[in-house]
Amino acid sequence: MHPAGPRQQQPAKKYEEYAYVLDIQVRGRARTVRGKEGTVIQSLGEDYLTFLELLGVDGVLYTIGERLYIGKEPRDKVASVLGRLSYGELTPTAKSVLPEIVEKIVESKEQRFVEFFNNSQPLNPRMHALELIPGIGKAILKKILDERDRVPFTSYKDIEQRVGLKEVQKQIAKRILEELEGGTQTYLFVKRP
Repeated sequence: MHPAGPRQQQPAKKYEEYAYVLDIQVRGRARTVRGKEGTVIQSLGEDYLTFLELLGVDGVLYTIGERLYIGKEPRDKVASVLGRLSYGELTPTAKSVLPEIVEKIVESKEQRFVEFFNNSQPLNPRMHALELIPGIGKAILKKILDERDRVPFTSYKDIEQRVGLKEVQKQIAKRILEELEGGTQTYLFVKRP
């Protein structure tokens, strides 16, 4: 009999708690679960930026852009989370409202993205993670690194004022959209498809 080695702790699964409605099909047919029909909702998760297909509760009204609770506790507007979707599986409506929803998430999660500016590291000897955000070249990167070493950033406005980068929120949202659409090699904010 061999002595048992130390048990490897499995990393905790990460689930979305909230998702934003991108499109609603009242008499829809699910793409992720065969044969499932009803109020089918395409959504974007708030924390991990995953496209999710949800089954709504019959008789409940939904609006595009609405934030729904989809966590483990009892849910009042979502019967079940059916599964993950890819960008290509989204409806034209979902794709058209996506930029607005991403901007809403970037606005509501300001501290998370400011921390990214404070803590991001080089990806390799020639490229820093921050350079993947539109508007950040070598000169702005140097300013960001110098300023964050002096005093960590506290807000989007703080970054804009101290570094001169315009519309930080919009630049982060642009990067997230690129990643969601699958048009990138490196993923900073979105889980690789």
